[in-house]
Amino acid sequence: MNIRQSPPSLACACTLAVFSAGAWALHAVTPEPAAAATSINAVVDAGKTFAPVNPNLYGMFIEHIGSLVYSGVWAEMIDDRKFYDPITAGDPAGSARIARGGPGRFGGVSRRWSPVGPAESITMDARHAYVGDHSPAIALSPTEPRGIRQSGLTLAQGKEYTGRIVLAADAGVQVSVSLVWGTGEGDRQSLAIRQLSPAFTTFPLAFQSQADTADGRIEITATGSGSFRVGAVSLMPSDNVRGFRPEAIAALKSLRSGVYRFPGGNFVSAHEWRNAIGDPDKRPPTWDPVRRGFQTNDIGTDEFMTLCELIGVEPYITVNAGTGDAWSAAQYVEYANGDAGTPMGKLRAANGHPEPYRVKFWGIGNEMWGLTYQYGAMKLDQFEFKHNEFAKAMRKVDPTITLLASGAMPDTMTGSRQSLRLAVDNVVENALNSRDSKTRLNGSWESFSGTTWEAFFRDKLVPAYLSPEDWTGGLLSHCFDHFDLISEHFYNYGNTHFSLAEGRQVPNDPNEPVTDWMRRAANHIRIKVEAYREYEKLLPRLAAEPKPIAISEWAYTGGRHPVQPALAWVFHEMFRHTDLIHMANYTFATSLLGRDGSNVSLNANGLVFKIYRDHFGTIPVEVSGNSPQPKPTDPPGGEQPVVNAGSDTFPLDVVAAWTADRKALTVAVINPTESQQTLSLQIRGAELAGQGTLSRMVSPGRTATTGFGQGPSVKIEEQSVERIPTDPTFAPFSINIYEFPVK
Repeated sequence: MNIRQSPPSLACACTLAVFSAGAWALHAVTPEPAAAATSINAVVDAGKTFAPVNPNLYGMFIEHIGSLVYSGVWAEMIDDRKFYDPITAGDPAGSARIARGGPGRFGGVSRRWSPVGPAESITMDARHAYVGDHSPAIALSPTEPRGIRQSGLTLAQGKEYTGRIVLAADAGVQVSVSLVWGTGEGDRQSLAIRQLSPAFTTFPLAFQSQADTADGRIEITATGSGSFRVGAVSLMPSDNVRGFRPEAIAALKSLRSGVYRFPGGNFVSAHEWRNAIGDPDKRPPTWDPVRRGFQTNDIGTDEFMTLCELIGVEPYITVNAGTGDAWSAAQYVEYANGDAGTPMGKLRAANGHPEPYRVKFWGIGNEMWGLTYQYGAMKLDQFEFKHNEFAKAMRKVDPTITLLASGAMPDTMTGSRQSLRLAVDNVVENALNSRDSKTRLNGSWESFSGTTWEAFFRDKLVPAYLSPEDWTGGLLSHCFDHFDLISEHFYNYGNTHFSLAEGRQVPNDPNEPVTDWMRRAANHIRIKVEAYREYEKLLPRLAAEPKPIAISEWAYTGGRHPVQPALAWVFHEMFRHTDLIHMANYTFATSLLGRDGSNVSLNANGLVFKIYRDHFGTIPVEVSGNSPQPKPTDPPGGEQPVVNAGSDTFPLDVVAAWTADRKALTVAVINPTESQQTLSLQIRGAELAGQGTLSRMVSPGRTATTGFGQGPSVKIEEQSVERIPTDPTFAPFSINIYEFPVK
């Protein structure tokens, strides 16, 4: 029977094109119902403290999807610089031109090389390829220049560009490499490269543009007899920082994110890490079957470690548990952490990095429960064995590493509909393994018709705890000794939600209260905490030996309202459960960047991370109130917890924390509504002293932009305040953080 699955609502980064699309259309907001109490009271009890906020809650995730990494943080200007695609006058059949795209585009079509002179003068030489499957060979003419060019380069007047080119040629051939910024004869700078030989040799490039243009080009040509071949080309602005864009590095560094997860994501399930180490020009460009494009492999492990060093964060590497194997994962650990006397450590040293990287966090696979989309996914009992084999092999190399298991609690298995897929597979397997397999199998298929199928659907959509469809439950039951944190993911899409009644994503009610929309992402934190507490009841060992949660991927995107208060609400819910939530990695770090011309800065979503990292404390304290969040209208399961996320200060949400040195108390208040709200605020257990500060973000109207193509339309405003007001008023769609020293 062909069972159609809706797109997995929690599949890794499956709506990420939206993240870079810029501002979203916003419509009329339904008036918010009145709060349960006529006056909203909040009491902050600084004497009741909880587990500290782990800085890794502000972590990030990056993945090789289309142009995401390469145009987001990498400074390379040349697309297909190692010639994955053949060079023709038109688009060849099956061209894989989706690897990079231009700045500000997600995925998109990469710039192509085109012939200079007749296209038939260019052949793709597979026999003498410098790297990959082939290299272009150009047959020359004594009467006209022949070669290749790539257009669409963004150049700035007076800016210097440096790089290299790998060439081979017949004796006597002289190649000209030109950077072109206009249409006139003098609108170019050309470098003559002599002393070529039949063996590939690398030559440096250095140019300075004399004009601003968004359609500059590089040309590689020669005139004469014989032929020349091009192995690889690279060009970057000379102010790059070890290959990275300095403005992007500065913006991301300002977030102090704690930890970065790499290289995936779904991408990792078909990624061979050994293709992305060593000389970048000799790394083969490869086809990425997951994201359906080619990868240059220019950003691999060593570049990621450089990025972490530049930004000042801990690395978190996920190994390929899809098409990969335990031996390769163990080798990867040795490459990163082994000393120079080990085989892989020696290779790392030969690649220019003699000191071990000492990577602490290692994930085993990505969303391995995704049977309908994940490369190398398998049934739960099979993956339990595979996970344990990986863990044992990796810890044999380095017993000190912290391992993260690829989990999926019932909310994830429901929203992605993978619980149904597992249930069907289990029925089929049971039938095939029965004594009368043919009869039992026919009966199983017949049970999927009519009302029997509907009953099966209702029973299996939300998996029971520790059932064969409960992925995290299986890992806790059978892999307990082989991981340290359980990795969970969630995504929310602002125009839809998962309906238990329909068993799929459905459009939101256009009349839903704005607070329902705002808390959807925070509800995912609450539902995972609720699930963890259920596991503790069923598995007593878990209560004694906790396996904290890492939200290794999360995001909220799209919809009718500014998303910034909703992102802040996720932080608040994590701060309320710091004993369980030890890490979170936002999808993606590069989606927090905005561009205004050549200037790159944090966009509105990025500023949410910055305001909390810079101004909120690290030791949470108790907050109580007299206005509970409304009870859920939907049954629990899928995206709906038993108790809605939020503090007892509806419609506001309030959290508070000491700074690490306990010299100041911070109080954060979100107003997720379209109306001004007033709060009666009391502080207990601390005596405030002197002048404090209020840091605030307000989304103007409903148009806060978030895309890579825009700068922020919202700012962090700071002002001095004499004291925390007893009855402060908060603007619509605002985030407010007070910080006061204590006596």
